[in-house]
Amino acid sequence: MHVRCPDRLPEESYRQVLELLAELSPVVQALPPTAALVELKGALRYHGADGRRLAEVLRVRTLSRLGVDVRVGIGPSITVAATASARIDHPGGILAVQPGEAVEWLASLPVEALHGIGPRQAEILRDYGIHRVGLLAAVPPATVQRLLGGRAGRTAADRARGIDPRPVVPRTLPPAATVRHTFDHHILDGAAVRATLLDLVVQLGLLLRRRGQAPRALTLTLRFAGGTRWEKTRRLREPSAHDDDLRALAYQLMDAAGLQRGRLTGLALKGEDLVDAGQVAQQISLDDAREAQLVAEAAVDRVRDKFGSRIIGPAAIFRRAS
Repeated sequence: MHVRCPDRLPEESYRQVLELLAELSPVVQALPPTAALVELKGALRYHGADGRRLAEVLRVRTLSRLGVDVRVGIGPSITVAATASARIDHPGGILAVQPGEAVEWLASLPVEALHGIGPRQAEILRDYGIHRVGLLAAVPPATVQRLLGGRAGRTAADRARGIDPRPVVPRTLPPAATVRHTFDHHILDGAAVRATLLDLVVQLGLLLRRRGQAPRALTLTLRFAGGTRWEKTRRLREPSAHDDDLRALAYQLMDAAGLQRGRLTGLALKGEDLVDAGQVAQQISLDDAREAQLVAEAAVDRVRDKFGSRIIGPAAIFRRAS
């Protein structure tokens, strides 16, 4: 089940919707700011009802208790359920797609309606005459990969055929993630400060990727001798937990501080307005260089998971530590 709340829903109301979802099923995956996934298999047996009936119960409860009218898509996979909820064109309602009907139902939709296909990918597909999901499913996967890029093409080809093995992962998202460093003595060396900031970027990125989260904004806090502090927040162009994106914005924040001879005692880097990284990953880059960077980053993360987070990283960090 994929649940969509109205746009601009206050955070507290969104959390209350998640609580109501938890009354129906113990497996709820928050997709802030206005969506959530619910695994229904166990809930169907427990409540002795079908998916549509549980969706009706949910809508009654959110309307009567919170005044929130949700849209509910039901399907055999995350892709089908999320695509269904987006096809409800009024504030509220239920659209259920049965497992045996999913591929045929997807086939009739415009290609941009498939969950995970962004405007740029849809434009490329339409330029090649692929304007329906059924046509996308009929194209050899290798051709789709050439059009959209390796990972994006594989994902699009599979989902057009109704293939999406991703499970619903129970997740409630902490509001923020913070990493800090306190200097042993007052620091005036700009290169040392920048290397420390890069270290914090790497720590924050790894923490967020392990959590399966991505920030919409970063906040940099500088602490100075004498107890004064400087703090600034900037938003990313799109949510990301990737080191390159976090580093670029963190450096912009540091440059905005305009440090001259300020004696720093510590730094803190906070990722804020966190969202589920799975929601962000639907828009996969068509940039081959960036895709290669993401593949390398995933490999480095696996090395860190096996041998320790300090075993590998940017050279500037190790020069600072030596």
